[in-house]
Amino acid sequence: MAQTKQTFASKMDKAELKSFGVPDEVREFPKGRVDLVKVGGAVVGRAVLQPGWRWATSVQPIAKTKSCEAPHFQYHVAGVLRVKMDDGSEFDCRPGDISLLPSGHDAWVVGNEPAVVVDFQGMIDYAKGK
Repeated sequence: MAQTKQTFASKMDKAELKSFGVPDEVREFPKGRVDLVKVGGAVVGRAVLQPGWRWATSVQPIAKTKSCEAPHFQYHVAGVLRVKMDDGSEFDCRPGDISLLPSGHDAWVVGNEPAVVVDFQGMIDYAKGK
């Protein structure tokens, strides 16, 4: 445990500035993309999801799982993203919302505006083949 704290502390010894305009990695999939930046020992992702995007049709063929297994901690910047949890509960995430989603969900863009989401937790392996 002390080693983990020391490693994290060493990552915080200097200031860092990163931009989604110059991401460290880009992952594209049908009707969407994720830009990833690595900062402070963490990976932050920005997803831009076009109208018509749905996890089940755009990312599921890559992930090869029944539903999205990535847990997400997200800030919703633009557009409307509808989420349906495996337990059947369903809700809309709108600009200004913060969502915490455990594993086991589907999601899709509602309306004609792209959904833009900044994710602080679940993008490290998102849309990455196994």
